Amino acid sequence: MIESLLLAVTRVTTMWGATKLTNATGFFFERSNRLFLVTARHVLFDEPSGHRPDRLLIELHTDPENVAVTSLLSVPLYNLDQPLWREASDSSGIVDIAVVELQRGALPGNLLVQAFSEASLVDELEKIEVGTPILIVGFPLGFHDTLHHLPVARQAVIASAFGIRFQGHGYFLTDAQMHRGSSGAPVVARPASQKSGRGDLHWTLLGVHTTRVDVTNRDVTEDERLNLNCAWYSDILLALTL
Repeated sequence: MIESLLLAVTRVTTMWGATKLTNATGFFFERSNRLFLVTARHVLFDEPSGHRPDRLLIELHTDPENVAVTSLLSVPLYNLDQPLWREASDSSGIVDIAVVELQRGALPGNLLVQAFSEASLVDELEKIEVGTPILIVGFPLGFHDTLHHLPVARQAVIASAFGIRFQGHGYFLTDAQMHRGSSGAPVVARPASQKSGRGDLHWTLLGVHTTRVDVTNRDVTEDERLNLNCAWYSDILLALTL
């Protein structure tokens, strides 16, 4: 049996027409029988770089008996130039998380996926503290199990005070070596009472990994990267999936 967590994450390819642009990560979130793809907002639209794909390709497992069987689903991002994704802002500006609702009728009949839900979100912030071990599951530099089309997990820890907006922004910090292609990856912790994640998806969804953090005055010849990263708090999904 494939771990449920791995089946909740999908590889995302951004496209402009027939041209492939970038690789990223996304995951599934279900609410009121509606299914959403969650990823980093800059995966869908990034003003500084001029990145503006018109659709996504996501990889879906379609055979419960053979995890190597997948199909690609094309997810449009615009309708008559109007964005089909949802984004949010807070007191510090745009939150780097976006969701796209997936139309059930467009999905394969034998869909083999898992999805986070409202029950996956943190209910008591004090249970998560600095140094808590976590996983960030995605497709770093596009790397993954190419036979079974499954992501890989990076070990990390909470690196800032959880529940507090780091420097006033809606994210906390993680300590992990991360790479491009992981933007949009779920940041999860296992509840202390849960021993296995192979069945139901009993992981706690803490946030969404979006980007690495560095300092502007780092001496590139003397100092290594900080290996710190932004993870935006997952409770924003409640507003994005209403």
